[in-house]
Amino acid sequence: IWLTVGMSSTSRPGLPTVSPKNSLVLGRTAAFQASKFGAASKAGISINWKTALECGVAMACARVIVNGVGQVPFRLMREQNGRREPARDHPLFDLFAYKPNEWQTSTELLEQLTLHLVFASNAFVWKNRVLNRMRELLPIEPAHMTVTRIGWKSLYDVSIDGTTQRVPAQEIWHLRGPSWNGWEGLDGVKLAREAIGLAVAQEGYGAGSFKDGALLSGILTTEANLNADQRKSMRKSFEDAYTGQGASRIAVLSNGMKFVTMSANNADSQYVEARKFQVEEVCRAFGVLPIMVGYSDKTATYASAEQMFLAHVVHTLGPWYARIEQSASVNLLTPQERQQGYYFKFFTQALLRGAAKDRASFYSTLYNIGAISPNEIRELEDWNPYEGGNQYRVPLNMADPNAQPTGQP
Repeated sequence: IWLTVGMSSTSRPGLPTVSPKNSLVLGRTAAFQASKFGAASKAGISINWKTALECGVAMACARVIVNGVGQVPFRLMREQNGRREPARDHPLFDLFAYKPNEWQTSTELLEQLTLHLVFASNAFVWKNRVLNRMRELLPIEPAHMTVTRIGWKSLYDVSIDGTTQRVPAQEIWHLRGPSWNGWEGLDGVKLAREAIGLAVAQEGYGAGSFKDGALLSGILTTEANLNADQRKSMRKSFEDAYTGQGASRIAVLSNGMKFVTMSANNADSQYVEARKFQVEEVCRAFGVLPIMVGYSDKTATYASAEQMFLAHVVHTLGPWYARIEQSASVNLLTPQERQQGYYFKFFTQALLRGAAKDRASFYSTLYNIGAISPNEIRELEDWNPYEGGNQYRVPLNMADPNAQPTGQP
């Protein structure tokens, strides 16, 4: 419904209904099929974005990346005459600072797009322009989008309510994760399906083990000659009595019958150790440090944990920041606007801030070499400026006596 309403506002009433099968296809993104139906893993579990989200460690990895992107201010900036400042007079500024569409905040939009990128490595946004002015940004689920590559051009088909509409490429903001061919991101869930599938299988095994009893399956033996019906009845009565809710009961066997365990118990199979290793394996697939999802070994100290948190910002979130910044600047700004100094930027200072003592030492060092003014320090701390605070000061013993005053030739 939103697509029909949005298209009418752009004065394009005759969007063709197309079928990708009728095109000369040189390549088509797998995001639609993989996101909807999933990919089978060797553990026997089909993994798609829904089953991946139900895996605790995969959800935790996605959450720390999504939160790291969503909580950081994402602003349209302008560099002019050597100064950088927010481009508040540009229509895109409000879309990313406050409200990109009728039902989302800017944080919610960034979180949704990042979640799509993490699991599908593709995120799509329809750019709704009215009179050549960007009015709203409408996210499209990857499962509803098919990208067809013909020659060097990409064609975008949106499938909603059983119908397919082709949207002009210039009206789609396509964000990609790491890509092999350059026009579609490598499906994150499909590539990590083995790690996620094994984690899901281990969780299911543990749940079944504790549901039916910690004692694993075995055989009942007796010297008596039992027919088929007697064996079936004996098996059923034993399972009903001593598994599930009755797993903790004491088994009483008669007529020389014995129970022999045929499988290793959880301790012998190192079930806990295997689950811990799988946490690390899934974290490797998502590029997230295990400590960020609540897993750490005994070697971690307070000092090392702090460095790990900084490494998370630099090595995990940093590439996502760069990817989104560049994609927004290329797809949402015109060449003329980029030449005028407009660009998008994440402000990550809050994530990198240390303790008050560490910040004070950092500011003092910059202030003493004239690299920062008092008002710039106050701005970083979200304090109001004061008159005269824009002056850069340098100790007299560091000043160059031959330097010309500012503004003089």
